[in-house]
Amino acid sequence: MQIERQPEVSGIIVTYNPDLAGLKRLLMAVGPQVDHLVVVDNGSKTDLGPWLTQQGFKTTFVALGENYGIAKAQNAGIDRARSNGSGYVLLLDQDSTPAPDMVAMLLSAAKAQIATGVRLGCVGPRYEDSRQKNPPPFIRIKGLRLERQTCTSEDSVVDVDYLIASGSLIPLATIDAVGGMQEELFIDYVDIEWGLRAQHKGYQSFGVCAARMQHDLGDNPALFRGRYIPVHSPLRHYYHFRNAVWLYRQPWLRSNWKAVDAVRLLRKFVFYSLMTVPRIQHAKMMMLGIFHGLVGKMGKKTGND
Repeated sequence: MQIERQPEVSGIIVTYNPDLAGLKRLLMAVGPQVDHLVVVDNGSKTDLGPWLTQQGFKTTFVALGENYGIAKAQNAGIDRARSNGSGYVLLLDQDSTPAPDMVAMLLSAAKAQIATGVRLGCVGPRYEDSRQKNPPPFIRIKGLRLERQTCTSEDSVVDVDYLIASGSLIPLATIDAVGGMQEELFIDYVDIEWGLRAQHKGYQSFGVCAARMQHDLGDNPALFRGRYIPVHSPLRHYYHFRNAVWLYRQPWLRSNWKAVDAVRLLRKFVFYSLMTVPRIQHAKMMMLGIFHGLVGKMGKKTGND
């Protein structure tokens, strides 16, 4: 498959103590597809600057010095891409591997939507988790129903409420209009909040079935009633629940979205409390997250919280 470089696109990779072999695979996969790569490091124990220089890719390295969270790192990368004169940014996690034509497929779909008069939020690929049997579906809430949308054909372009950040291609003009990532969330729900905020402001986002990416979501998923459920650490569950509750408190969020997602959150609380270990620690962290979300205690969790 021929790889085409897209001169309008800057790739932004956020790293935090990455597996260097996996990061190299990502660089080799996406480097030839974009005009420029910006690697933003969130305080890894190892200085990645010299290692990146040895890889031979055209990269800008931004070392934040400590872990400020995914949202701040993404915003730092977006600022660098803007200074490069890029029209689009491609957000990537360190554990993703795009197909050789992913960026071309995303950019083609983005331009096709814009040509029809759509105010484009972002487009994203169909990702596959190697530990699951089927690609996770795209998500949309209509009325009081959560619709899990699968690709009916290779050429399908699916209307969605939000996309996972990794693999998302976003016009910089849209970010200028909608705003950047919400840094006080730190991690979790950052992509959901941005996608819903963009939707609230009249921007549509789409899943592009022809664009493919390998991406492992969470730790080893748990199989429950025929479905694989992503499982994270107790700390990640703290952020997940805190940020979900914070989002529900935003006055612009659709009431039906709050209701449907809150029911999902309750189910997750029961599942993670009963089916993951250490159960008590998971339950405590989720409850603390709910409390902090209600009182607006945001940002990075410290040991004193």
